[in-house]
Amino acid sequence: MAAEKNPQSQPLSSWSALPLDLAILVVRLLPTHADRARFTAVCPQWRAAARQLLPMPLPLLALPDGAFYNIPYTKPFRFPGCGFAGYQSVCGNWLVFPRKDGCFLVDPFSRATVTLPSLSHVRLRPPNAIAKWSDEGGTKFAEPCTTWMHINESKKLHIIKLILCSPNLVAALVGIGHASQILMCQPGGLSWSVRAYDECKGFEDMAFYQGKLYVIATDENLLLVNISEDHNTGDPQVSKVGRVIKGDPWYPVVYQDNTMPCKKVYLVESRGVLLMVRRAIWCRVPEPGVHGKVVAGQSVFEVFKADFEHSQWVKVSTLGNDQVLFLGRRCSRAMSVSEYGFAGDLIFFLDDDEQNRVEYRYAEENSSFSVDDMGSGKISNGRPEISWKRCDETRLAAWLFPQG
Repeated sequence: MAAEKNPQSQPLSSWSALPLDLAILVVRLLPTHADRARFTAVCPQWRAAARQLLPMPLPLLALPDGAFYNIPYTKPFRFPGCGFAGYQSVCGNWLVFPRKDGCFLVDPFSRATVTLPSLSHVRLRPPNAIAKWSDEGGTKFAEPCTTWMHINESKKLHIIKLILCSPNLVAALVGIGHASQILMCQPGGLSWSVRAYDECKGFEDMAFYQGKLYVIATDENLLLVNISEDHNTGDPQVSKVGRVIKGDPWYPVVYQDNTMPCKKVYLVESRGVLLMVRRAIWCRVPEPGVHGKVVAGQSVFEVFKADFEHSQWVKVSTLGNDQVLFLGRRCSRAMSVSEYGFAGDLIFFLDDDEQNRVEYRYAEENSSFSVDDMGSGKISNGRPEISWKRCDETRLAAWLFPQG
């Protein structure tokens, strides 16, 4: 009579025999998209485990030369099959590439693509708008109220911020220097839509929050962008832009010690609340009579939440022990990190400045990302081993957020 086999002593016939609940526990310990991709490649059972209510993976740091870093790792990698250098912007999990005939978006994880119209294909509202230029001494300059009609022929015109709000709506901040305008289109559409005579503003950031599009300007005014449908084409268009929160801004002032705070503001949603992050960059100004550059120094952060009921910004002292903000000019996001065992109440940020949008320079040629501790106010270098050369063009380092 054959001896009975003890199931406890039998090895697993394959990794797929690992119980699903144990596989889920394992994958929950993997914070990066690359680790999860390797995990799901083992077998269908492990792919199923990876779909079980997993927190979002940590973002990748995308560099202009096509190199990517999985945070918290310090070894770069490149996506196989094709290079991704030369992107101009990042939109969530999409890299944005400019082309003469339009924009090309690609998800480097799934290889899905989206096409957008060229910035030369813009539908004006009202139609048949005519540019109003002044000419003095052979030099053209914009009238006091600068509009799209004043900036649309510039060779330096580019997308500052792009958001895929829904499968049928794309919003973009497009401009040059400190002047920008809001454009709309559908994915795969033939043209953008713009209100031709709306004043161009120094829009700093844009966010799609609870089904509505908001933009914030340098003066910290929060504006709601009302979107309607073109009755002739069915395309989205801006119907109205109205202020919902009046900012209480401050502007650069040179102090007696030759320092001056310059400002950036960001919009980001965290745990159902719309936040404005104000970043003061303390700069060193040359002494009177001395020629030199304004040089950026340490940053100081303040965070405010939007109180829509009272139409005001309310300062908050903490993000929460499980929350981390990843701030970038191209793309920002808040994430919960408690399930990964990481500390929260931190701001990861990039020195991602377009040359024609700032009045200061950095003392060092190389850049990296830094971390602000909201509790202590101390700033540290996130990963000294990760660095890249600052770019003078519009291509900047950015956070790239995998979908899961």
